[in-house]
Amino acid sequence: MRYLFTLILSLSLFASHGQQAPAQAPYLRFPTLPPMQLLLADSTSKYTREDVPRKKPVLLMLFSPDCSHCQHTAEEFVANKEKLKDLHIIMATLQPLWQMNAFVEKYGLKQIPGLVVGKDFSYILPSFYGIHNLPYLAFYNKKGTLITGFEGSMPLERILQTFK
Repeated sequence: MRYLFTLILSLSLFASHGQQAPAQAPYLRFPTLPPMQLLLADSTSKYTREDVPRKKPVLLMLFSPDCSHCQHTAEEFVANKEKLKDLHIIMATLQPLWQMNAFVEKYGLKQIPGLVVGKDFSYILPSFYGIHNLPYLAFYNKKGTLITGFEGSMPLERILQTFK
């Protein structure tokens, strides 16, 4: 009986020490722009972290062309492109290039200076940010340090306020 009690006690202690808290998402451990590689519309050029302009706030948006919230955000960007002139916006998708290019054309995203749209062909961004919903917005200050991340739709005024 004593042997059985000791065995159960040691197994329960061992099991309780074997459990770990869930790991923190990489973007919280490394609060700088991720080592992304985006395939651009021409299907040969790549856009990486090194291509991001220095000393300019960055909005990184993960989107899907068929996401209604993402479509609404794109419409807001185009309608208020003057308000976005001081930001560098990176829009990344996991969808095929033809869908990405159709999205860019449909919403006229080429009109926005400082906006880059690309396909995350290495699928790094969803796991880096621990994404569950789209659009996902990651805000970086002029120094390239993460301000915050947000899953879901956000009004443009609130996006701009996040950078202040």
